[in-house]
Amino acid sequence: MSKDLTVVHHADRRTDVVMPYAPGIVVRRGHLVFLSGVTAAPVYHSHPHRDEEFDLPTTMREQAVLTMENLKKTLEAAGCTLRDVVSATRYVTNVAEQDDMNRVWAQYLGNHLPTTTTVEVSRLATHARCKLEISAIAVTEEVRVAARTARARRETREASGEMAGVRAAARTARRRRGTREASGEMVRRK
Repeated sequence: MSKDLTVVHHADRRTDVVMPYAPGIVVRRGHLVFLSGVTAAPVYHSHPHRDEEFDLPTTMREQAVLTMENLKKTLEAAGCTLRDVVSATRYVTNVAEQDDMNRVWAQYLGNHLPTTTTVEVSRLATHARCKLEISAIAVTEEVRVAARTARARRETREASGEMAGVRAAARTARRRRGTREASGEMVRRK
């Protein structure tokens, strides 16, 4: 099943201004992927937080680049790309730095314009030095998500050593079944 999206504009749309977002997007077909907020900090960090894990750049531009890279990684893990994003909420700690964030956003998204909301907050929960957090919703086709998810589960099991146990259990089950078949214990049902 391929996804089917339509960008929505107002009837009285101004064409003399450049919009960095779409006013609305209708999703007629596809699978929704909801992403937790990402910042410039590593996605995987200690909880409770440890200050030494948060070596963050000081400028919005540098933090925006790291945040977009973390967003890309999360999308890729779900079988998506930035072009699959249909909505994003961007939380900034200083709205005066919004233009720097928007320039980086535009570099990553090009002419792809998801819906966006930008909110100024006093502080982000991840770390006091974080300047930006982005949460997003993407739409993808079923095949890509299923293939990536199964592969990711297998890779996680292999990395953790769990697959060795799974393979050993499968061998044991096959041996037991062979023993039961040879003894006549197993009768095939039709």
